[in-house]
Amino acid sequence: MFAAIPFPDISPEIFSIDVFGITLALRWYAMGYIVGIAFGWMIIKAALRRPHLWRNGAPMDPAKLEDLLTYIVLGVIGGGRLGYAFFYQPAAFLADPVGIIRIWEGGLSFHGGFIGVVLAVWLFSRRQGVPLPDLGDIIAVAATPAILLVRIANFINAELWGRPTDVPWGVIFPGAAAQSCATATDPCVRHPSQLYEAGLEGLLLGSILLLLAFRFGGLKKPWLLSGIFFAGYGIARFIVEFVRQPDAQFVSPGNPLGWALQFGEYGLTMGQLLTLPMILTGLVVVVATSRRR
Repeated sequence: MFAAIPFPDISPEIFSIDVFGITLALRWYAMGYIVGIAFGWMIIKAALRRPHLWRNGAPMDPAKLEDLLTYIVLGVIGGGRLGYAFFYQPAAFLADPVGIIRIWEGGLSFHGGFIGVVLAVWLFSRRQGVPLPDLGDIIAVAATPAILLVRIANFINAELWGRPTDVPWGVIFPGAAAQSCATATDPCVRHPSQLYEAGLEGLLLGSILLLLAFRFGGLKKPWLLSGIFFAGYGIARFIVEFVRQPDAQFVSPGNPLGWALQFGEYGLTMGQLLTLPMILTGLVVVVATSRRR
């Protein structure tokens, strides 16, 4: 058996209480969103209090942040749930459409949530008269803490694990992930792909965007930080998909690697296909913004 790291004994639930016979639980996944959005709120507030960071001063009054937060939360939940239903479980939700609103059962798509936030920010910009480029750029910076914490929560939940591996930092996940992939007795050792994504999409990308925004005048170039976020997240996700276990609905005896689009012996997963438009859009935006005086 290969060297491996046992999965830490951490419950997905922080605590639970019974209220009139109904069990209410606070899970790490929800806490990741709550704390991540709180950190994002603080980043936006700090930027708005520094008019010198912007082209023409702060684009809006910090008092509007609460309204913006409401728009973003609705965009994340609504878009994430609809994206999960459309991209990953269309048959199940067509058979049971009401299941879309049962968000407590889990299932959110980053790409769907991303589209939901884009629409929510666009709507907020129009209604409040806030310049969309400025708003988009600072939200790109503020989104990374939530990405970091939610990916860590994915690890705690033992979900979205990686493909089988023999690297010494491979993890023996519990449940379905522990099914043998080598012999009839050895557990399956897998890449901790959730932590790879937390490091690349959250920590690394977030650090770069924070430095550009607060130290190198990134907010003075419209759409630059948004473009870097699009391209950076897309590239990170595209790379991790090579070691991430595809969703169960894309795996079959004839398609064990979960290819959604196959080219001979090679192919692209659904995650990579959904990420390509982000990469292309981000690169085009960065190049166009960099050339603009």
